[in-house]
Amino acid sequence: MAWQQQVLEVNKGNLAETRMYTLVISETLEPNEVVLAVDRLAMTSNNISYAVAGEMLDYWGFFPTDAGWGRIPAMGWADVVASAHPDILVGERVWGFFPYANYHKIQAGQVTSSSFKDIGAHRTKHAPVYCQFDKASANPLYDPAREGQDSLLRGLFMTSWLVEDFLNENSAFGAELCLITSASSKTSIALAYALKERGQMKSIAITSNRNRAFCEALGCYDEVYSYQQIETLDASFRAVIVDMAGSAATLAQCHQHFGDNMKYSCLIGATHYQEGGATDNLPGAKPEFFFAPAHVQERSKTLGAAVLMTLLGESYAQFRVFCDGWMQVQCAEGPAAVSEAYRSILAGEAQPQVGQLVKM
Repeated sequence: MAWQQQVLEVNKGNLAETRMYTLVISETLEPNEVVLAVDRLAMTSNNISYAVAGEMLDYWGFFPTDAGWGRIPAMGWADVVASAHPDILVGERVWGFFPYANYHKIQAGQVTSSSFKDIGAHRTKHAPVYCQFDKASANPLYDPAREGQDSLLRGLFMTSWLVEDFLNENSAFGAELCLITSASSKTSIALAYALKERGQMKSIAITSNRNRAFCEALGCYDEVYSYQQIETLDASFRAVIVDMAGSAATLAQCHQHFGDNMKYSCLIGATHYQEGGATDNLPGAKPEFFFAPAHVQERSKTLGAAVLMTLLGESYAQFRVFCDGWMQVQCAEGPAAVSEAYRSILAGEAQPQVGQLVKM
């Protein structure tokens, strides 16, 4: 049989403009090609960050399409529905990166008992973790009832856990406070959870007035401030900032307030993408982008990959239980509902307690 593929695409120059791209995937596969039926994918502010950094970090290169248009990467689940690879079986359920689509075809390779990779020519320059599909059957933490949580949390928790680990490996750059912008985002919450788990630094939430009560109720932040209250923070403490918002003005205000006491400045997200801009010549540490795969490679050398993944997995399992207390998972199904969910999150209208899944 042939498969009719539908893919959500966004205008790279105007992220609010979307279209549905359609094509037919032939039933005749080339050697080692695999067709995946895509199930539920996460759609969060994290995905907006992928779009904002699409050119700089080549997220647009994950799933190439027509000039001027882009396919946003998303994490979630799929089933193998056709395989021309001898070691990949139809029916295998996998977790990884996909476009917002109903079907996805890859050139498969590097098959192990637990995973395989997309080894297509356009993927060769990307970090291996971004090209990998993990088999549910080989994951000791796999729980069918938690698939939605995994789509929403697994990837972003890894990023946040690695940031906290990086801070710890660098003795927190001598800082006592960790400022976290866009504190109601799930990536920020995961970082605050990891900081609290270690118990070495105070986590300072910086969020909108609308989301202050939500952040306070979580219990993972030591203190919560609105963006309008940045000037009331005690700048006599040494601080690091992990910026999930991507607002040049907010980042500059934090740097100017703490001055030389800003010991490390980490750029991750872009939930406030419309407020982006230059961040040069700020007092304190120079802002720098945190690239999670690079830290994975470094820590795999020092700890061993198996030990690193075990530590991360144990912490993630506990975080999932923590999220049971506040996150409400919901799913938008069908092309129109997927497009609407995307526009809502892009506009910053999503409720922080909602974990939004989509299924084309």
